[in-house]
Amino acid sequence: MNPDSRAARQVAAYTEAGRTADAERVRRIAEQPTGEWIGPENPEQEARGFTEAAAKAGRTALLVLYDIPHRDCGQYSQGGAADGDGYRAWIDGVARGIGDRAATVVLEPDAVPHLVDGCTPEEFREERYDLLQGAVARLKSLKNTKVYLDAGNAGWGHPDQIFEPLRRAGVERADGFAVNVSNFYSTEDSLAYGRQLSAKVGGKHFVIDTSRNGNGPYTEGDPGERWCNPPGRALGEPPTTRTADPLVDAYLWVKRPGESDGTCKGGPKAGEWWEEYALQLAAASQ
Repeated sequence: MNPDSRAARQVAAYTEAGRTADAERVRRIAEQPTGEWIGPENPEQEARGFTEAAAKAGRTALLVLYDIPHRDCGQYSQGGAADGDGYRAWIDGVARGIGDRAATVVLEPDAVPHLVDGCTPEEFREERYDLLQGAVARLKSLKNTKVYLDAGNAGWGHPDQIFEPLRRAGVERADGFAVNVSNFYSTEDSLAYGRQLSAKVGGKHFVIDTSRNGNGPYTEGDPGERWCNPPGRALGEPPTTRTADPLVDAYLWVKRPGESDGTCKGGPKAGEWWEEYALQLAAASQ
């Protein structure tokens, strides 16, 4: 368990306050390896720190790279690098930080799906493909780094819509693609989506984010925000490389359970720890 994680700090706080049952619930989150989302300011330092800590523990670091320009189309997680050169420099920093240590990288959640659904304006699309290709090439030049391009989720669309954009973004050079990142679709549905997509991109392998898919997706309320802090969700399968399908390299906890999707349904800003939501996820999983 990473003693510096938000979940671990919450366990410690509950224990100190005598809230034993709540501490045990959140421990179910704290004990699992989760993705480390690299920030915009010190990519080399962060990537080095996370990969060194993982190496000391005999593990492989799971890094999530989320800094593409015009990120999230101005929604809850808007931001990203100021321009293409800034992004290339950021990727270089991440790569220097990883070095020869083992790392699994989930590359740019939503970046390819937003090229397909029209969310990313036309004038930015060619550059985005170029940036993603460059990022894949730079990261795959490293000795022990696996790269998975984000490819949406089982409720997002159809594999026919995204396989060609994935190719243009460099999936053939990557180790594969990631599905269900920060979403809630069941492992069964994610497997079906991933298998269909794999067949269209040369049999590429994929990984599934199972962090919060234990109860499947939320089907009520505004369809446009069913992905954003939906109530009644649960933790999914623990991270493992022993999966139900030879095409699936791992079930991963890419999204860190307990961190907000954004300022919807009473949540704090995207990525901030939300104690009540963490407790709900863990309690629903018992």
